[in-house]
Amino acid sequence: MGESRSDEGRGPGTGSAEAGVTTGALARRLGVSPTTLRSWDRRYGLGPAIRSDGRHRRWAPRDVAMLEEMCRLTSAGVAPAEAAKAAKAGLDPAPPEVTSWADGDDPGSLTSGALPPADARQECKGLARAAVRLDAPSVDDRLTSLVTRHGVVAGWEDVMVPTLHAVGRKWESAGDRYVEVEHLLSWHISRVLHRASGPAGPGAPGTGGGPVVLACVPGEQHSLPLEALHAALVEQGLLTRMFGAAVPPEALIAAVRRLGPVAVVLWSQTRSTADRPLARHIAATTWGIKGARAQPAVLLGGPGWAGRAEPGMLRPPGLRDALTTLLDLAEA
Repeated sequence: MGESRSDEGRGPGTGSAEAGVTTGALARRLGVSPTTLRSWDRRYGLGPAIRSDGRHRRWAPRDVAMLEEMCRLTSAGVAPAEAAKAAKAGLDPAPPEVTSWADGDDPGSLTSGALPPADARQECKGLARAAVRLDAPSVDDRLTSLVTRHGVVAGWEDVMVPTLHAVGRKWESAGDRYVEVEHLLSWHISRVLHRASGPAGPGAPGTGGGPVVLACVPGEQHSLPLEALHAALVEQGLLTRMFGAAVPPEALIAAVRRLGPVAVVLWSQTRSTADRPLARHIAATTWGIKGARAQPAVLLGGPGWAGRAEPGMLRPPGLRDALTTLLDLAEA
């Protein structure tokens, strides 16, 4: 009898396996934002099997399993477009040579982004050729023009990352002959990202909750994807504090307490550097007067966080998703 009352109290689509779970509940379970789930549905067809009244989404167990696989693959560094195909087909693709927040593949297979595929391929080829020649002025000019014309996100996802992938494959197939090319290209990408500027006029998102803090976890030296996110935030006019590579835990905790940030982004490239106790400590940090204390949202970036989700923390799979989530937090 008690079971009957429980089933009646749920109502359609609120708890039973047949009815499915809501987008909000699934987002909390996976550690991503509802916006990310809607984006995956729109861009890759990873939508729910059930839409109550034609509008409200209800995710069935099969949908949940598919999205869990999507999260696992993207956290391991697989590009979202490829991960979506694999998740729908039940396959497990090999991870790319370079793992980062990106939504692009090699220069020959770009299919989405702000740049038309043909234009993106040409940009990639021109940038790669300049890098192979070690033509630093040309590399810098191309990257600067790219960001000026298309913005940080499109430049990063559609050109910078695919070119880094291509250059990485080049030196891997030729022994160590082209290591200097990748180093030169990475340095100039970092240089251009550091020069990113904010919007010219008013209208930047609200930052009443404090800045966005970005830091690599202790021992992590791979900061280029975090620099791309920082540049994208600056471009949107968001208040940021960038601490870069290998931040000591005591220093990071002290900075969070002093700044009272709206969000903290922690980057980890490999599982050996993913400091989960530190992430939990930062997520539990509070400030403000008694009765009105605030805590930061914590975003875990990079393939190092692959595996089990951390309750209450977000794990955006790509640069665009991370930027959208942080803009939403700043405007809340």
